[in-house]
Amino acid sequence: MPPTLQLMLDSLWPLVRAGLVFTVPLAILSFAFGLSLGFMTAVVRLFGPKPLAAIARFYVWFIRGTPLLVQLFVIFYGLPSVGILIDAFPAALIGFTLSVGAYTSEIIRAALSSINKGQWEAAYAIGMTRNQAMKRTIVPQAVRVAVPPLSNSFISLVKDTSLAAAITVPELFQQAQRIVATTYEPLILYVEAALLYLVLSSVLSALQSRLEARFGRQGGYLESGA
Repeated sequence: MPPTLQLMLDSLWPLVRAGLVFTVPLAILSFAFGLSLGFMTAVVRLFGPKPLAAIARFYVWFIRGTPLLVQLFVIFYGLPSVGILIDAFPAALIGFTLSVGAYTSEIIRAALSSINKGQWEAAYAIGMTRNQAMKRTIVPQAVRVAVPPLSNSFISLVKDTSLAAAITVPELFQQAQRIVATTYEPLILYVEAALLYLVLSSVLSALQSRLEARFGRQGGYLESGA
């Protein structure tokens, strides 16, 4: 067997294991927490009191306007200088959650704003409160609008988790770096890591297409050939 192929086979399981133990959980947890944060941020910006809305706007402006890698460095390497010590995985989780929250809040805000005001008026006309109208009428319609961009955000997040290697989280890319340090074969290992990210992204893209097709049956257009 060629040495290149043997090296790729020998390193495959360590890379996959790092992906399963760290990359996937980090992406799922960050997206779940970030989506909750994004929804609350969007609701506050649309319906909250002005002081809270101003804080929400500042949060979105700051997170979207600064690089994610810098945010991770501030959390992991910067906060210890003021006595706040956070382990690598929780630091990455906090950083990715804040980033996801800011970006998904804009998606959710746009989706909620896209619902015609007549839907609110119809809900009020049959005696619903604002919370009931939001839960039973507005959110179900907004979900269909938000699913495609939210799915894209999750796929991007999976790839962005590679940045956690910079703060020593032993995820897929960090594991590739460790193997490179002992084999001195950066091209082979980094290509292999890229292929694993590609496989994972392709699986998620296929799931996204099925999810969009399910919501698409309720209205709107599907991609040609989907």
